[in-house]
Amino acid sequence: MRPVAPVGILLVVIGVAALLFGHFEYSDTKPVLKAGPLQVNATEQHSVDIPMIAGIVILVAGVGLVIAGRRGA
Repeated sequence: MRPVAPVGILLVVIGVAALLFGHFEYSDTKPVLKAGPLQVNATEQHSVDIPMIAGIVILVAGVGLVIAGRRGA
């Protein structure tokens, strides 16, 4: 098995995860006010959408690398 096969397996896993989940959310805490010992923070929620075509392209590229790695052995 050539070194491209593990990269292909990783891409397959990422592609399947992108197709299954579709988006992820994270929160970001930023300081709003700092006055001496007093500090006020604000938490913002962010959402990142992953296009379905991106998941498909990553999955197909991963499968291609796995096949190329197997043929090279």
